[in-house]
Amino acid sequence: MKSLGDKLRKLRDDRDLSLRELAKKMGDVTAAHLSDIEFGRRHPSDELLERLATFFNVPVDELRVLDTRPPVENIKRLVQANPEFGFAFRKLVDDASEDRVSPDDILKFLKGRMDQREKK
Repeated sequence: MKSLGDKLRKLRDDRDLSLRELAKKMGDVTAAHLSDIEFGRRHPSDELLERLATFFNVPVDELRVLDTRPPVENIKRLVQANPEFGFAFRKLVDDASEDRVSPDDILKFLKGRMDQREKK
C-alpha cells in the first residue's frame, strides 16, 4: 500500500518541484516539515492536507485515505459508548502482535461483512 508521503513525493516529483520550492508555494511550511511528512515522521494538519490537495489538484479524500494514523478520538468514543469495543480492539492488537491476524485479514473480513449487508 502506498503511503501518504509516497503519494505527496510523486505529486511533487511529477511537477519537478524541490521541497524548498513546494514549501515556498505553501507559504507557511518549511522544506524540513514537508520532508518529514514525505518520510512518514510527521503528519500534516487537516488544513495543510487540504492546501496540498488543492495545490496538486487532487481530491483531499485521495490523500486522506493514505493517512495511516489510527483515528484515536473515534476509537475512544466507540469504547466509551460500548466497552465491548475496548475488549475487541485489545484482542485485535494482541493477535496482531503475535502474528495471528494481519491487516489483510481484517480488511477481507470487513469487506465480506459489507458485501453481506449490501445483499440484504
